[in-house]
Amino acid sequence: MDRSEVGRRGERAAAQYYIRQGCTLLEHNYRIREGEIDLILRDPDGVIIICEVKTRTNREAVCRPSNAVTKAKQRRLILTASYYLQQTGQSESFTRFDVAEVTPLDSGHWIVHIIKSAFDAS
Repeated sequence: MDRSEVGRRGERAAAQYYIRQGCTLLEHNYRIREGEIDLILRDPDGVIIICEVKTRTNREAVCRPSNAVTKAKQRRLILTASYYLQQTGQSESFTRFDVAEVTPLDSGHWIVHIIKSAFDAS
């Protein structure tokens, strides 16, 4: 399995995790010129979740996958999220920025670790 396929499967595993928690998937791979958001969801309380998914195989895990979400990446996510929220009339909704760390297991299962409110828009 190549790297991009691992990433796609990791995003699906993260989306399934959120859905099992009662969230609704609003967008997957939302893109504009300024950036991309892996997952946009709404939790049962109405909170909009902007989720960056970082998938790493055990062989790649030199550091935590969430360390790849740099300040520059956070700024692009915030900008892209602002655009999405304005375009969909949800700019007043409470929004949370999560990072999902996803690791495949040899058994074909996935470990999904969600870092809720990993950063904020301020």
